[in-house]
Amino acid sequence: MQMLKRTAALLAATALCCTLLAGCTRDSDGLSLSAAVGSAPQTLDPIYAETVSEQTVLVHLYENLMRLSVDANGATSAVSGMAKSVDSETNVDGTVTYTFRLRSAKWSDGRAVKAADFVYAWRRLIDPANESPHASLLQVVCGYEEARESGDLSLLQVSAKNDATLVVVLNGNYDWFLRDVCTAPATMPLREDVVGEVPGENTGEDDAQSASSQTEQAPWWSDPTALVVNGPYLVTDWQEGTALTAAASEKYYNHSKHNGPAAIRFCFTGTAEEAEALYDSGEADVLWPLTQEALTALAADEAWTAIPTLSTGALVFNCAYGPFQDQSIRQAVVKAIDRNALAAAAGVTASAAEGLVPRGVPENEEGDFRARGGAIIDNDPQLYAQNCLDAQEMLAAAGYESGAELGELEYLYVDEGNGGVVASELCRQLRTAIGMQLTPVPVSAKEMEAALQNGGFTMAGVELTAECNDAESFLMDWISDSEHNVARYENSAYDTLMSIIATAADGTARMGCLHDAEDLLLSDAALTPLFQEGTAWKLRENLVGALRDPRGWFSFSGVVTRTV
Repeated sequence: MQMLKRTAALLAATALCCTLLAGCTRDSDGLSLSAAVGSAPQTLDPIYAETVSEQTVLVHLYENLMRLSVDANGATSAVSGMAKSVDSETNVDGTVTYTFRLRSAKWSDGRAVKAADFVYAWRRLIDPANESPHASLLQVVCGYEEARESGDLSLLQVSAKNDATLVVVLNGNYDWFLRDVCTAPATMPLREDVVGEVPGENTGEDDAQSASSQTEQAPWWSDPTALVVNGPYLVTDWQEGTALTAAASEKYYNHSKHNGPAAIRFCFTGTAEEAEALYDSGEADVLWPLTQEALTALAADEAWTAIPTLSTGALVFNCAYGPFQDQSIRQAVVKAIDRNALAAAAGVTASAAEGLVPRGVPENEEGDFRARGGAIIDNDPQLYAQNCLDAQEMLAAAGYESGAELGELEYLYVDEGNGGVVASELCRQLRTAIGMQLTPVPVSAKEMEAALQNGGFTMAGVELTAECNDAESFLMDWISDSEHNVARYENSAYDTLMSIIATAADGTARMGCLHDAEDLLLSDAALTPLFQEGTAWKLRENLVGALRDPRGWFSFSGVVTRTV
């Protein structure tokens, strides 16, 4: 079994808010845990779940090929889940074949978990007709692009050799595949007879009426108490919009050895203040998110550090539009940005971005990617005045006496949280520094997505996230032919470098190339990172064993009572 480990120091920054003590007991028979983890789920369909609450519930109901586990030293690793073993083989063409041998496990209705259940779920995930926001998780699997383009989902190289053997062929060597793809909520197994959909059947115009009638019906997951699941818990009570209770499943293959909570009650609230009230009253043992007041109080302690989130707030240029086709114009705009001021506007947990890849993303056992590679962007406030002068000179060299000559431009931003404050501050900076006539334009999340996809923008404030906790997941979206390359950025050298990274067998060399790729992307200024946000959460002091995945969701299946 291949094991993927991180150091305790890195974990403290990205995954845990508690320390496991050597004197802790592993006996939690009868423990009932209550967790406030955000707003009520809008879906319990793994391929659509995006919020912390949705994904947190799902990782307790389903089990993937691998699962994340935390040990007594506070380190996490990807350990055997539904796959009792996994072998990998590098092929002569550079592809890598993974063979998973599944354990004898059952769904909650008593039927066997089969390799075909993973094939079905993964095909459904990439089906263009389903428009899953997580489809790109499988872009490293051979046949992904062909399947997406043609609608022939059988082209995805995921197959069931038999009921107990799953074979997956990747287009390169991705050492984060087991750790991140094979533990993700979106790639959990599903049964076709339960979901009631056949991937690829509703992709044509002739199926429009059929697809419409399906959407009018209650979704297959609408009654969580009737869900057929394969994980450590199953839903016993569902109070829509308020709470969901899950009890340990006797059908779970590891039920006899399961020492986590006997029951978990997930409490859903509309605001952080409501969640805090539940925690303060003792009705919740876990609290996320914290209120702004609580975060401000924590930040007052200079020794406190927010847990990094797997995202970077960034400015994205439309490299196919007018003046921004000129790299030097983009570089001039980038020079005139004061990230420290933008971070202050973004909120108490935000910090000025030092690169595209945020802090907390692992590089090796000695540290994370950002710390090992250092800051690409120098945010020294004493340099800002000179940077503005440099920006003016760069514009003049490109033939513009002032940024006003670029015309009246719009800056799109999603009108949520502190988005408007950040957008106003950025536009003010560029107007003051280089005379740029830039107007902030608020849009909804759906409107932003449409504008990015169809090129209907000049500049946009975007939260760049990664499906996997690896630097490559942040960088691969900017390859010329990537469906996620909303900047319309093209650089053959960058494409070649990313291709080398995908086939690199040596981990040290791979990381060196990833740092080079990030340098190249940011020097070309197709986009520029602005700030990184952080988060925090609480667990009762008498409890240990909770895990927060860097992607946002929580696992409480290993929580036990602390005894010294």
